[in-house]
Amino acid sequence: MKISNLGIKTSRIKELDENYPAQDMLLQSGQLCQYASGIYGYNNIPLKVKQQIEQIIREELEKADCVEVELPILQPSGIWEKSGRWEKYSENGTMMTVETEKGKFGLAPTAEEAIVEFAREQINSHKKLPVTYFQIGEKYRNELRNRGCLLRGKSFLMMDAYSFNKDKEDLQETYKNIKQAYLKIFERLGLEVIPVAAQSGDIGGDKSEEFMVLADIGEDTILLDEEKKKGFNVEVQERPGYEEYLKKECGIENPENLQRKKAIELGHIFQLDTKYSKAMDANYVDSGNKQIPYFMGCYGIGVSRTLATVYEKSLVKDKKGKQSISLPIGIAPYLLHIVASGEEREKNAECLYEVLKDHGINTIYDDRKKETMGAKIGDWKVLGTPYVGILGNKINKDEIEVQNLATGENMTLKIVDLMKALEELEKDRKNNPNARLSDYTVQKQEKNEIIQLDKDACVR
Repeated sequence: MKISNLGIKTSRIKELDENYPAQDMLLQSGQLCQYASGIYGYNNIPLKVKQQIEQIIREELEKADCVEVELPILQPSGIWEKSGRWEKYSENGTMMTVETEKGKFGLAPTAEEAIVEFAREQINSHKKLPVTYFQIGEKYRNELRNRGCLLRGKSFLMMDAYSFNKDKEDLQETYKNIKQAYLKIFERLGLEVIPVAAQSGDIGGDKSEEFMVLADIGEDTILLDEEKKKGFNVEVQERPGYEEYLKKECGIENPENLQRKKAIELGHIFQLDTKYSKAMDANYVDSGNKQIPYFMGCYGIGVSRTLATVYEKSLVKDKKGKQSISLPIGIAPYLLHIVASGEEREKNAECLYEVLKDHGINTIYDDRKKETMGAKIGDWKVLGTPYVGILGNKINKDEIEVQNLATGENMTLKIVDLMKALEELEKDRKNNPNARLSDYTVQKQEKNEIIQLDKDACVR
């Protein structure tokens, strides 16, 4: 992608919000556009990061035999009245509602009612169980305290999944499998999450766990055994008999010995049991021809909240304390950001960009003529691409200086060797989020000619 096509303006970053500096940087550089409190539009790069997160979620859930579906965002009041939640959600303002001559409707803040109606049409026999449906789509909640930009907004992207099981034992097995899928998802995203015991809140159900990332900007407080990676949200202490619950479900013997930490909740999983299926009279026929209510599980990941967390966790500081963004290699939309100085080097940069594009290596080329090298490199540090390739006058014409913002790694490589290394890195980074360009330098390329250049066009 060329900078001129991205429409990115030269970034003049002012003093950053100390609580949410990465997202403030996105706002100041035009990568996020705020329409109102809690409502945002995405420019190209954060949009692509979000899509990468969605794809990783899809891949891991499909490996766990989950089935992707799509439910309506605009839902009739009738299905919510069946579950008994319409009055609560509409009157307290959580659900945004509209009344028409055809009836009352709400913008979905969650999807339990809609998925039960969906499953009722699909699953009528024990022979079709278990099944887990998931969707990735917008949700709407009239949050009274929008904060942290994408961390808590009125409109947000969410993955929600629902399992339908024949009994509690079957539900527990699905719950365990989805939990493992979650751990793999967040590992691939480069986020270290800790599953902790949680309150089920308005969703309901007997058991639930939240997937937390430790962060000073987090809204949640957890009590944690850091060595064993066991803990619970302090809200659990509001539960009657919570100490026995923690001992039974989490193996936590003495909550008083745990450390108090701030954290961001990225995912939440629930064992709903028959709460919604009984309320909505949704059943399957068992082997004895009896009507049995589904045992259900509910599983959510805040996609836009995860995106915000990825950005906040991608901040790096230089020796002077100036902050920049370097996105994780596994989900960065572009691997290399090319800048050049002078007409001759700009021609080489254009050629390098075209060759890399032809070989499927996602690259940004700063093709602006009027900007200084300092301004171009400054924009690289804001846009978040892991590597910059500098074609300057201090190196040979067939070489390129490559810098990694996150690690400080600096290399001077032959241009042809860089292209070979990038192609290998592009192949591997999906499953190796810790990969580095230096793992694929010329020493590993001697017997593996990958990219062939027509008459060395980019290095003459």
